Amino acid sequence: MDFLPIAEPPWTGIGKKLESMLRKALYDYQMLEEVTHLAIALSGGKDSLCLLFLLKAISGRGFPQFNLTAIHVNGEFSCGAGVNIDYLHSICNKLEVPLIIRESTQKLETLECYGCSRERRRLIFDAAKSVGAHTVAFGHHRDDHTQTILMNLLHKAEFAGNMPKLHMHDYDVTIIRPMIYIAEDDIRSFAKQYGFMRITCGCPVGQHSMRKKVGLLLNDIETIFPNARENIAQAGFHYGSDKAKNR
Repeated sequence: MDFLPIAEPPWTGIGKKLESMLRKALYDYQMLEEVTHLAIALSGGKDSLCLLFLLKAISGRGFPQFNLTAIHVNGEFSCGAGVNIDYLHSICNKLEVPLIIRESTQKLETLECYGCSRERRRLIFDAAKSVGAHTVAFGHHRDDHTQTILMNLLHKAEFAGNMPKLHMHDYDVTIIRPMIYIAEDDIRSFAKQYGFMRITCGCPVGQHSMRKKVGLLLNDIETIFPNARENIAQAGFHYGSDKAKNR
């Protein structure tokens, strides 16, 4: 591989901003409290790779050093279906992060978001626990949080977004979202700067999902209210479901 996109400090500009916001989220929600082995869901898209680079960079720097293991769910219709496995192996080898590959069973004739998501999470959680990691980091960012708030509000009359930290009792695993304060545009800029901006999701269902439609709705709203994404996200942190305050 001629070019291997690796983002490592010392950062310039956008990298400093992203690390600062990641550290704030980790601190605000005590995401790494008593964590010695952390797993990361690695689809290979810009969000999960950004999270991988940032977590690797902060381990032992202001936080206790922790072991990091990446987990990728492969498959014809998985969220990382467009990623070359050798590409992910090369990045993880360079960072000295073990990579576990699990296979999705999703087929086109039965494909739907809910079932696919449940299977993917089960595979990730089982892989994490197999190496002794009971905390799993996901690459959800501020804009995902905003979309979730709007979806829940309009569909279920519930004002709640993505919880920054959540213990999954059924799986005995804790989910953390260290990039919950970071805007997708900033992740996009970081990915372009370091050369890992790639389109990885070719799911035919995902292209027409409710989340995709809400994203387009937010684009329309921002023509009238330019700060809509940020303001909705902040409202979610301050006034959202009490479950989000369970740290």
